[in-house]
Amino acid sequence: MSKRPAAAARPVPPRARPRRAPQAPVPVIVPDPLFNQSVEKALAILEAFGGERRTLSLVEMAAATGITKSSAQRCAHTLERLGYLRRDSEARRWVLAPRALSIAYAYLSGHPLIEQATTHFVDLNQACGESVSLSEPDDTEMVYVARFPSHKRFFIHMPIGRRLPMYCTAAGRAYLSALPRAEALQIVHRSTLRALTPMTIIDPQVLIRRIDAAREAGYAWCEQECYRGDLTIGAPILGDDGRPIAAVNISGPTSRWTLDELRGKLSSVLIETARAASSGLAARLGRAAGRP
Repeated sequence: MSKRPAAAARPVPPRARPRRAPQAPVPVIVPDPLFNQSVEKALAILEAFGGERRTLSLVEMAAATGITKSSAQRCAHTLERLGYLRRDSEARRWVLAPRALSIAYAYLSGHPLIEQATTHFVDLNQACGESVSLSEPDDTEMVYVARFPSHKRFFIHMPIGRRLPMYCTAAGRAYLSALPRAEALQIVHRSTLRALTPMTIIDPQVLIRRIDAAREAGYAWCEQECYRGDLTIGAPILGDDGRPIAAVNISGPTSRWTLDELRGKLSSVLIETARAASSGLAARLGRAAGRP
């Protein structure tokens, strides 16, 4: 009986290599020969103070700014010699010195909007009987640069220089509503959305609808989204080119107002004040530029 020839072994195909997902190009960081890292470190230390961090040790400075302890020591020593920091020799901690306020004063003194529009803000403060604030944008936040407090009892302290997110403040939403919609969307998407109170809106789609509603109404509103018990309405202040440069807002406590009452009774005078501040600033800048 003849044997059948053995079947030829089939070639085993090579194992296919897994296809790699396309990788995003690595951004090229162009070195800046004029950038001074020592200045960056010193300013970072000054900005590390504030709020609960009234005093800082060297270790805390280094942790807050992301620099080494030795770098923090050199910067703190230099800032102390220049008068911007004071050292408690017993506690071995540092605190800001009064000279640190000179930087803020240099910015606020001669500020064209504050000088030109203060009378409008004072009139608004007296007309509504509640706190009036002026704030300016800085990236995704609003920085408060002027404050006209209520003569009635109010539990929220808002010092000059306080920074609050745009997305959960009436001033911030008012500013966003006066920007081109695409720019406002970019700022919302770049913001770190987190709930400051149980009332804070952090859904981007809902926020965008609120900004659109503010654009339609001419002013924005927030109900206890930044502080419990605080109701606010805000309107944008426009520059000479029609773009927003700041916002003015009224704050009222829930013990005296509902949001509907605040909007119904004070939104018109708020919008009128914002328009007066905008037109007055445009006229002042025009005179400074020599325009008739």
